[in-house]
Amino acid sequence: MRLALLLAAAAAFAQTRDSIEKQLQSIGQQRDAVRSMLPPLLTAEPACDPLPEEQAGPLIETAAKAHQLPAKLLRAVVEQESGFRPCAVSAKGAQGLMQLMPATASDFQLKDAFDPKDNLNAGAAFLRQLIEKYKGDLPSALAAYNAGPETVERNGGAPEIPETSAYVEAIIGKFGARTIELAPLPAPAPPSPPAPPKQVK
Repeated sequence: MRLALLLAAAAAFAQTRDSIEKQLQSIGQQRDAVRSMLPPLLTAEPACDPLPEEQAGPLIETAAKAHQLPAKLLRAVVEQESGFRPCAVSAKGAQGLMQLMPATASDFQLKDAFDPKDNLNAGAAFLRQLIEKYKGDLPSALAAYNAGPETVERNGGAPEIPETSAYVEAIIGKFGARTIELAPLPAPAPPSPPAPPKQVK
């Protein structure tokens, strides 16, 4: 009788332990799912304080004007990417206000990814390039900014990745449109004519 009670208690303990392990596993999966829905910045400790509006506003306006982008769109991307923190670094190594990967920063001759002005300028140039590539289709352009153009090409459009989908919808919700028609970039100024040679007397 005593042996039977011990065996029953052991079986109950094993079931309880298995139940607890399954619950912990489920909690872990739920936590990972929530993290995948958040911007990269929110899954790590902030690197520095956000730029105050009196600094961020003029920088965003200048970069937007230089690349003929709506300032509202550029602001929404910065907010989603870094929360206006110029020192932000994601778990994947993206840096600065617009969270540029080192290879992308190099493509746009960005020397200091943590310089707010330069990072915004390079990020705006990259964003415009993507919008032009996808002919004004913002979901595809933003998905390419977040997950890479190769991922969008493989999927024939914005991929069904929870993090990317949440990212795209958050920015479009702030901007208020899914398509955009960009104004042409201003023509570069013609080079100055060479100075005439000095007359030797």
